[in-house]
Amino acid sequence: MRRILRVVAVVAVVALALALTLVSLELLRIRGDEEERPGIAAFYQQPPGAAEGMPGTVVKSEALIGNPVGARAWRIMYRSTDAKGEPVVVTGTVITPVGPAPKGGRTVLAWGHPTTGAAPDCAPSRGFDPFLGIEGLRFLLDRGYTVVATDYAGMGTDGPDSYLIGQTEAHSVLDAVRAARTIPDAEAGTSVVLWGHSQGGQAVLFAAENAHAYAPELSVVAVAAAAPAADLTALMRTHANDISGVTIGAYAFTAFSEAYGAQLQDILTTQARAVVPQMNQLCLLSNLTRLHELGQPLIGDFTTHDPTTTAPWDGLLAQNSAGAQGFAAPLFIAQGRDDELVVPADTDAFVAHEKGLGIDLTYEQIPGATHATIAYLAIPALLAWLDRVGH
Repeated sequence: MRRILRVVAVVAVVALALALTLVSLELLRIRGDEEERPGIAAFYQQPPGAAEGMPGTVVKSEALIGNPVGARAWRIMYRSTDAKGEPVVVTGTVITPVGPAPKGGRTVLAWGHPTTGAAPDCAPSRGFDPFLGIEGLRFLLDRGYTVVATDYAGMGTDGPDSYLIGQTEAHSVLDAVRAARTIPDAEAGTSVVLWGHSQGGQAVLFAAENAHAYAPELSVVAVAAAAPAADLTALMRTHANDISGVTIGAYAFTAFSEAYGAQLQDILTTQARAVVPQMNQLCLLSNLTRLHELGQPLIGDFTTHDPTTTAPWDGLLAQNSAGAQGFAAPLFIAQGRDDELVVPADTDAFVAHEKGLGIDLTYEQIPGATHATIAYLAIPALLAWLDRVGH
């Protein structure tokens, strides 16, 4: 009975957190940053020479207010590198519990957020409440984690567009952990748990695959992803002729063009090329109606060729799909059986692929969960899994 009551309590808190997140997004839609919080934009302006320095070092930070109960937090700007190894500047948030840390420092949980958009002001750390979108934050803080949440390169502050660019996202995640370790009061150690949803699932999977080579001083001890955008070829094929494909494609093809020099005129129709720049300036949930208004007329008239079979786009989709190599940490994947974006069959196939690499994988399938709710509804299973694997 106690176990049932605990699960009911968790689900109730999850539902409340989801509702509050949607309210926060609506407030952002109605009220701009400067109107609600004068001067916030100044933090995201890079000082001269901001990119000069080692990846993971902090450019600047500021303490946040309105933190979760029993926690302190900071907004950070830090250095990282893109997929080509070029220096970039990234922003994010660090949150840590108040109280003594264990010997060796706190385990750092690095959060990879789902798609919020691609423009700088779509960064979660710039949000009306930068904590609401970190799925499971309250429970993670209660377990003693220092939580760090990157915005990804190109969001928050000026930088290259990194939407679904796996290597760049991975570097943003790992360098956020390094940055958290430079804040004394964060008390962050070298053990790392990676947790992400959708786009963030892809980001943390790439981070797990690249951690040993890119950040060997960190020890990734567990990896978790909810409905990860793991196989971009499958994702684009599934949504070739719907509004999700147009929206994801608007963000992703623009990023691929910028990162790899692929030409948009070789894949997008004339009509799409006229509209895509407008879509890229709009954040996802707070401008969903407008995004659909712009994208709906492009359904069936978005691409000139199938990007999953047309070079160089087919190669870029494959290159930015997770699963190229295994990793030693145990892996938890959650999938909603009613998810219509990252569909169950695609995640089923990815799970089989990862098991084939020899990864210790736990697969949690949740009936009734959608793409929007899967990360929240997976929290009880995620926490039980983290306890079971010792983290």
